[in-house]
Amino acid sequence: MQVAETVLDLAEALIACPSVTPAAGLVFDCLEAQLAPLGFAVHRAVTGEAPDGPVENLFAIRQGPPGSRHFAFAGHVDVVPPGEGWTSAPFAPERRGDLLHGRGAVDMKGAIAAMVAAVRDIPTDAGTLSFIITGDEEGPAKYGTVALIEHMRSVGAIPDLCLVGEPTSSARLGDVMKIGRRGSVNIWIDVEGTQGHVAYPHLADNPAPKLVALLAELDALVLDEGTDWFQASNLEITQIAIDNPATNVIPAKASARVSIRFNDLHTGEGLAARVAEIAARHDGTTRAVISGEAFLTLPGEFSRLVSEAIEVETSLVPEASTSGGTSDARFLRALCPVIEFGLSNATMHKRDEAVAIADLEVLARIYRRVADAALGD
Repeated sequence: MQVAETVLDLAEALIACPSVTPAAGLVFDCLEAQLAPLGFAVHRAVTGEAPDGPVENLFAIRQGPPGSRHFAFAGHVDVVPPGEGWTSAPFAPERRGDLLHGRGAVDMKGAIAAMVAAVRDIPTDAGTLSFIITGDEEGPAKYGTVALIEHMRSVGAIPDLCLVGEPTSSARLGDVMKIGRRGSVNIWIDVEGTQGHVAYPHLADNPAPKLVALLAELDALVLDEGTDWFQASNLEITQIAIDNPATNVIPAKASARVSIRFNDLHTGEGLAARVAEIAARHDGTTRAVISGEAFLTLPGEFSRLVSEAIEVETSLVPEASTSGGTSDARFLRALCPVIEFGLSNATMHKRDEAVAIADLEVLARIYRRVADAALGD
């Protein structure tokens, strides 16, 4: 596989590798072919079992002088399914006017291409550089970045700072960077009853009214009013289910699911316990899955150097935000300070996903400035 000469060429090459989550094979071959000639030692591994695996991941590192700083880029090469109705084939990158179209152009193969372009001319003696690239960020994320972190710890390759290339920009490239994310927990609720004939309710125990009362209590909760850096936590009812096709039968069971996005005033475990306590008062039981805890990289030297690099290239001072969904930064923050910055998110996960071609070049220059400053501090 040929080495791409420009950031646009590499973005096209990555998009042309179909990689609906979990990604494997060809897209990693393409990325390795770009990094190996730059002196990076590339480690690839497949981990996990069904239903959430197997997953392929890549860690590439170019060692600097002993004792030098270590800066990491992180991201993912898997993409969401393209869906129907594209103007052009989703995995056949197409330049139309000022835009490059294709699944992953924004989220986030374009950013990965910019990362590679950014490190091409950084001298080896500047410090240690690495790439932390997963194949399942868009999926369960069970065997992706978590497995990469285990590998990095096992070989003693812990970065000092890490930049994740998620598409954080909103109206234009450079207006937003993420310094944290809210946590996420999903909770399944079951209320058991006793099935019976609707004409004889005294012989049955209808779980539906109990579930309705339970959900009303949860919906009325005010978890907090937000903090200096986070918006208020919110609980949303995302599913209600009673499997009862008969019109004259009181059901035996009623179920629901709630999703909570929470700030750093809470923990996933604490919120799960709170919901379980409320459910128990209505004869309900719960099962919780915590996707990630809230985290914050407090404004400081790292956010300053990222902000300055963005301002030099775009004349914008980015907003330091914690909004949006979860990302793999929730795992990486266990290693070192993490900030997210990348392309405009206007078309991510949409059909006809597209990136402004000029933004790819600007992003590569921003990433170069960030890497230079991170290694030089």
